[in-house]
Amino acid sequence: MPKMKTHSGAKKRFRITGKGKVMREQAGGRHLLEHKSSKFMRSIANDVELAKPDAKKIKKLLGK
Repeated sequence: MPKMKTHSGAKKRFRITGKGKVMREQAGGRHLLEHKSSKFMRSIANDVELAKPDAKKIKKLLGK
C-alpha cells in the first residue's frame, strides 16, 4: 500500500497547533488594500480556529 499524500492546497492554507486545533488565515488581506483601514488590517492579521466540522475534513486531507 503506497503512502498517503498530503493535500497540497490544504498544507498551504491550514496549520495544526500543538493541541491539535486547525488554524486558518482570515479573508480580505491580499488585495484592494488602499481603502482598508490599518485598524481593520490589524484585526484580520491573526489566525483563527477553524470550525469543528471543517477541522475534521482538513485533518484528513493533511493526514493527521
